[in-house]
Amino acid sequence: MKRWIPFVKSDPTVAVIRLQGVIAGGARGALNDQALGPIIEKAFSRGKPVAVALEVNSPGGSPVQSSLIGSRIRRLADEKEIPVIAFVEDVAASGGYWLAASADEIYADPSSVVGSIGVISASFGAHEVLARQGVERRVYTAGKSKSMLDPFRPENPEDVLRLKGLLEDIHANFVDHVQRRRAGKLDAQADLFTGEVWLAQKAQQLGLIDGIGHIKPMLKERFGDKVKVRQYGARRPFLARFGASVVHDAIGSIEERAAYAQFGL
Repeated sequence: MKRWIPFVKSDPTVAVIRLQGVIAGGARGALNDQALGPIIEKAFSRGKPVAVALEVNSPGGSPVQSSLIGSRIRRLADEKEIPVIAFVEDVAASGGYWLAASADEIYADPSSVVGSIGVISASFGAHEVLARQGVERRVYTAGKSKSMLDPFRPENPEDVLRLKGLLEDIHANFVDHVQRRRAGKLDAQADLFTGEVWLAQKAQQLGLIDGIGHIKPMLKERFGDKVKVRQYGARRPFLARFGASVVHDAIGSIEERAAYAQFGL
């Protein structure tokens, strides 16, 4: 009731947005702009927060969704003149670091994994298996590049070259984002864009994060002991809360565990 009484100063409020999981467009339970958009908008608009904090725990994923989410955060932060602080938990790698870099400051636990500023594309080749089984692959296209990197046909060097060009362009976008958001903080002598990851202390030395710290103590230190935290995050689909779509959820869980496992988590 205090905030409705004239001339009585309200306690400061920080909106906390939880960004946990793989980043993927359209996948249920994944981080994407469609699911997070309304949540992010509400976090910046409701109750005039003195800051927005991002709890980041993501091994990465879609570069497009990373960019869309990060751009939305930056647009609202600039429009409403609200500072954004990111707090890394287990990992902020690849697209996860893209999200963290959308904040004005980044802090992490000493054992947090940070970085992986690179782009990857993975597939498989099964044409020899088909040949041994006597199966003939038949593909008809209009446009010579339409069947690029078909896993059931022998690898074409021209396709590989074309794919690498696309990956290099996406990587350049990622590098540009990090350099703009961390301008004046990055170690100019270090090669930070090889896809390598670091623990928080080394990441701080390289300028990828601003320091070591946890969300609750740092918010109290910055905004006072009476600071209030308002949590925002994506909710599980209604039926999933009752165990529906078990197979789909199990597959998604396996894929997510695989994404985290590449960082030893």
